[in-house]
Amino acid sequence: MSTSQLAERLNRTTRWRLPRRQLPVLVSLALLLVMYGIGVSQYQAFSNIQVVFNVFIDNGFLLVVAVGMTFVILTGGIDLSVGSVVAMTAMVSAALLRDGLPPALVLLIALLIGPTLGFVMGCIIHFFEIQPFIVTLAGMFFARGLCTWISSSSIPITDGFWTSAAQERIRIGDNFLTVGVLITVVVVAVAAYTLAYTRLGRNVYAIGGNPQSALLMGLPVGRTRIAVYTISGLCSAIGGILLSFYTLSGAPLIAVGMELDAIAAVVIGGTLLTGGAGYVLGTMLGVLVLGVIQTLITFDGTLNSWWTKIVIGGLLFAFIVLQRLLGFRKKSFSTR
Repeated sequence: MSTSQLAERLNRTTRWRLPRRQLPVLVSLALLLVMYGIGVSQYQAFSNIQVVFNVFIDNGFLLVVAVGMTFVILTGGIDLSVGSVVAMTAMVSAALLRDGLPPALVLLIALLIGPTLGFVMGCIIHFFEIQPFIVTLAGMFFARGLCTWISSSSIPITDGFWTSAAQERIRIGDNFLTVGVLITVVVVAVAAYTLAYTRLGRNVYAIGGNPQSALLMGLPVGRTRIAVYTISGLCSAIGGILLSFYTLSGAPLIAVGMELDAIAAVVIGGTLLTGGAGYVLGTMLGVLVLGVIQTLITFDGTLNSWWTKIVIGGLLFAFIVLQRLLGFRKKSFSTR
């Protein structure tokens, strides 16, 4: 074989080789398909399309929160406040509806809570150069404390608009989806478009890849960091509203640990914890993996619910090791 023929074959091989940062997403997809296949082979009812719809219905609010977390982790940050913001949004909505405020005004107030807190945390992280872990930990305690201050017990939601939105069913043949699922799909679509086709998305990837290089290139590092925490807060607020639709109540202890579930979904979906690589589609696959795990355990009926956490922990270890074996480096993703 001549040198030119060898070079041509190597070029052909390289052309069809997938970029390394897409491999974790494909692994997540393969894992999801394998788990679903196991469910179908073990339980006859698992193949019902309503089971798939139920995974989206039961995890829609988590998916929205995880989408916001994806923006933060892509920049190399972390947001521990999302679960508490979800709970605070649901509590504020329930309390205001109980006091007789119009639902439209309650929705507006609820949607402002998350991004306002996210903006404040982003400003503190940027201007005072404090680690995101510490700042968002303070935000987590602050929001959770406000939940208890509002009420130490659950507040039921009986408002007509809220209950009708929660109970609305969108029929697809003999199966159905909820309004919450449609809102979730819209959020995922907008987030995916933002990361893929907007200047903000390119800045997010660049900052996560190498913040020093991004700064030298003249990119708005500070403004982008503040923006991603604001987006995370907005997604948490939307998640809180969806959770209030799902439970028709607000309680001070709901969504405890949701921040960890969101981080787990993002990592299992293939997003690099140090930033710079990842996709919203991968995050959606990560949430679906968690949902299928819960569904499998429910169908089994003999396993404790804590097995969900055990399996998720094992998957997290596996995906962290996978990222290491693939040789990911922060400097490799200075641009998208």
